[in-house]
Amino acid sequence: MTTLKEQLHEDLTAAIKARDELRSSTLRLTLASVTSAEVAGTTKRELSDDEVLHVIGKEAKKRREAAEAFEGAGRTEQAARERAEGEVLATYLPQQLTDEELAAIVAAAVAESGASGPQGMGAVMKLVRPKVEGRAEGGRVAAAVKAALAG
Repeated sequence: MTTLKEQLHEDLTAAIKARDELRSSTLRLTLASVTSAEVAGTTKRELSDDEVLHVIGKEAKKRREAAEAFEGAGRTEQAARERAEGEVLATYLPQQLTDEELAAIVAAAVAESGASGPQGMGAVMKLVRPKVEGRAEGGRVAAAVKAALAG
């Protein structure tokens, strides 16, 4: 079975052969980030698939934030490019949770922890985070927990 990093390399090669500039540039930047993460620290090491997924998630988040910034500055063409790059990266990430699925997980965690009010947020987050790891962004999770504890 191929690793995620090998899959990225294979997809990059296919994108270059197909002359898909958007996909090839996005995968190049992502592989550069993976390599950078591998050599960070005192010794070079091979990243596991979970660690590579984490790097891809960070890259996708950068694209979303950049798209919002470009949109706010009135640069819609750049914003569209960033969104398109984010969509390329999304194909490698696990399916994101819908708002309803996230709300159900949060409600179950609130019931399990018995938390009420904002002071119980840490306890609920501790239960929710492992269940949604990689499938929901931290800000979304925190907002859902706050909403569940407030009402």
